[in-house]
Amino acid sequence: RIVHLAGQNAANDLDRFRTAIAEQTDRLRRLQRRLHLPSLPRRIECFDNSNISGTQAVAAMVVFEKTRAKTSLYRKYRIKTVSEHDDYAYMKEVLERRFGKGEDSKPYPDLLIVDGGKGQLNIALAVIKDLSLAGKFEIIGIAKKDMAKGELRDKIFMPARANPLGFGRDGDLLLF
Repeated sequence: RIVHLAGQNAANDLDRFRTAIAEQTDRLRRLQRRLHLPSLPRRIECFDNSNISGTQAVAAMVVFEKTRAKTSLYRKYRIKTVSEHDDYAYMKEVLERRFGKGEDSKPYPDLLIVDGGKGQLNIALAVIKDLSLAGKFEIIGIAKKDMAKGELRDKIFMPARANPLGFGRDGDLLLF
């Protein structure tokens, strides 16, 4: 009876595992389609800057692998080379530090997300190009909605696209 119960528990665990993998894969496929990515974004790195009234500037990198946060890979960067408040310069410094170490910069993300919209996206694209990494991974920018303009959702900016990408019914992907 105990062996039978153990077998049932194992089968239940296997079913839960398969369901979780299927949900992860579905979310990544939908994200791939929505963002027109050439492959599934299995590793996603996100960067954001912060400061206290223009001082004590820092940036953070968070990492997701297969839709799961990998907190052991999170990094906090103290801004070292920028003395005045300049979000673009902060982003430039941090991306150069993250990706400017040659082979030691690997693994690269499949998708790099920078917080701040078009300006931050353009900085990221320039840094990646300067480091000869263009085409190694996809890059997008995300900006908060502007309620004063009647915007209902955050905006996704993509290279070579003038307007933000809408997520329509895939609001759960935008939340992710």
